[in-house]
Amino acid sequence: MNVQTPNGFTLDNSGRRIVVDPLTRIEGHMRCEVNVDADNIIRNAVSTGTMWRGLEVILKGRDPRDAWAFVERICGVCTGCHALASVRAVEDALDIRIPYNAFLIRQIMSKVLAWHDHVVHFYHLHALDWVNPVNALKADPRATSALQQAVSPNHPLSSPGYFRDVQNRLKKFVESGQLGIFKNGYWDSKAYLLPPEADLMAVTHYLEALDFQKEIVKIHTIFGGKNPHPNYLVGGVPCAINMEGDMAAGAPLNMERLNFVKQKIDEAFEFSKNVYVPDVIAIASFYKGWLYGGGLSATNVLDYGDYPTSQEDKSTDRLPGGVILGGNWDEIHPVDARDPEQVQEFVTHSWYTYGGGRENVGLHPWDGVTDSHFELGAGTKGTRTNIQEIDENAKYSWVKSPRWRGNACEVGPLSRYIIAYAKNVPYVKAQVDDALSQFNHLAGTNLTARQALPTTIGRTLARALEAHYCAQMMIDDYDALIANIRNGDLATANVAKWDPSTWPKEAKGVGLVAAPRGGLGHWIKIRDGRIENYQCVVPSTWNSGPRDAKGNIGAFEASLLGTPMVNPEQPVEILRTLHSFDPCMACATHVMAPDGEELARVTIR
Repeated sequence: MNVQTPNGFTLDNSGRRIVVDPLTRIEGHMRCEVNVDADNIIRNAVSTGTMWRGLEVILKGRDPRDAWAFVERICGVCTGCHALASVRAVEDALDIRIPYNAFLIRQIMSKVLAWHDHVVHFYHLHALDWVNPVNALKADPRATSALQQAVSPNHPLSSPGYFRDVQNRLKKFVESGQLGIFKNGYWDSKAYLLPPEADLMAVTHYLEALDFQKEIVKIHTIFGGKNPHPNYLVGGVPCAINMEGDMAAGAPLNMERLNFVKQKIDEAFEFSKNVYVPDVIAIASFYKGWLYGGGLSATNVLDYGDYPTSQEDKSTDRLPGGVILGGNWDEIHPVDARDPEQVQEFVTHSWYTYGGGRENVGLHPWDGVTDSHFELGAGTKGTRTNIQEIDENAKYSWVKSPRWRGNACEVGPLSRYIIAYAKNVPYVKAQVDDALSQFNHLAGTNLTARQALPTTIGRTLARALEAHYCAQMMIDDYDALIANIRNGDLATANVAKWDPSTWPKEAKGVGLVAAPRGGLGHWIKIRDGRIENYQCVVPSTWNSGPRDAKGNIGAFEASLLGTPMVNPEQPVEILRTLHSFDPCMACATHVMAPDGEELARVTIR
């Protein structure tokens, strides 16, 4: 049956139904169902979050100064961004201004997270959608070396002997019959288009990224004490500066530690410049005809903006916010997260209830309600604990449906880059134009930014470019931090309003972050020193949310429409596009037993 959605997509669920569950390779409580026509082209898509996030319920009545430690545990992948959003929300509510050193340290920590997350996403979670690792055994190491030197001549690890050694390691791995991560969601499918040499280069860089990803996060341990889940603090950061001190004297930030931070930032800059960005461009050139997966990125994108150079002036955001609707890059609407008419969440097709006949009403997060209500539609095939096919005409997901003024929008690095490119941000425009020039040269094409960016490949490229931009910004932030310390400013925390007796009886605030997966917002209401309401609207909620009251579909569902599949029994095309969003369903959802009963109760005394 053909259905025209209000946001311009045509759905047809009459064809063969394909189910992928779970979707992600490591962290993944997500289910996707699609209908394909006789030509194996996707004509309908249904995205289901299969676990319930209960942090909003857990936080009620707690001390707002502790909220960051709870919400940070929403996820161990995007570790830190929820804590940052939380402390920003509390500081906004209580009108707390943090010291400049704390501002810069938070900026560096946020960008370390983004850089690390993007690199791990591409090499360890997404690359298998493009790369056939077993095919790398057929590669000629000399030809692989030549390819590496053509793609990125400045990368020092590029000799034939180096690639031959990696190939031998891979051969032993494959012959053992234990493919590990290479086995889950990987098929020797005709959908893979890379020559053996490109596969070997990518597998080699997978191993290099695996080694370095554990190094870059050491910056979190220096500033935040540990990783994952580094420590944060309402009013600043929990680390003191003593340039003459040593670790034994309890001075975590001295010159030795700061020099180490600088070293890791520089190494990250070189890796994203000489490995990550060139790899994405090179791999994309072999898939030059696979320009699918745009969905909402071709029409509606949103971000709040972040990475300012000034605490006082948000107009200095190096990745500015805004909303583009209808694919009109010439008009960018401003976003006000405090406006109750802008950001709203709907639960028409979500397993929640707003009560009082408000099932089709959107609620602003300050007024948000998180009451679970699990029920399956009459058209569902299977049982409550063994669903075969979901009924998308009823409630079908633990994810809510966020909307901006009623419009479904895509969020993420691609959205940020489209907005920044449309706003002519010099660094971003130069990055995109240079990457497209290299891509067009390698692929023999002549694509423009408007053609290339709103695609699965464009979404993957935007992550790589953003990672490198974050490395550049970290260099700038580090230089500013050192200059400020040399000027004699050693403050890292403002505790003037630490005592709840200094707070107003009622307060509310919002904390916004450019999280690795997109625009993240935390909204808090405080009454009598305790949390009255707390709502998180996370990137994977924006992207994976189900249909809303009007029938508008979300970014995940829209991105799959029109995609041809080589073999629906090996749905690599579904994984390729949905993995390009880097879905983090632990952020969007959390855990509940099949029948809704309480799983465990922990009392802390």
